[in-house]
Amino acid sequence: MNDHKERLARCFEILFSQLRREEIYRATQDSVKEWDSVAAITLLNVIEDEFQIQIDFEVLADLSSFDAIIEHLNSHAGVPGQELRPLRGVPPGVSRE
Repeated sequence: MNDHKERLARCFEILFSQLRREEIYRATQDSVKEWDSVAAITLLNVIEDEFQIQIDFEVLADLSSFDAIIEHLNSHAGVPGQELRPLRGVPPGVSRE
């Protein structure tokens, strides 16, 4: 499985713990009622922490599904200054199982 896909799924699990993995892979803002504007910004922050990147708020509206986010992450994987790197440690209270 794509490492970015797995890592992104874990980000979704932090915010949307009620979703099964299969539901995460199909998740959109329309299909997950908890994915409101506050959750979108929180998810963006979790993703930025996980991948150690900064995502421009101007693209936030375009990142309205799991697929759109993974596409965005994959498109920045080789861009200088935007490489996707794992965190050195695990934030307190976050399980990496």
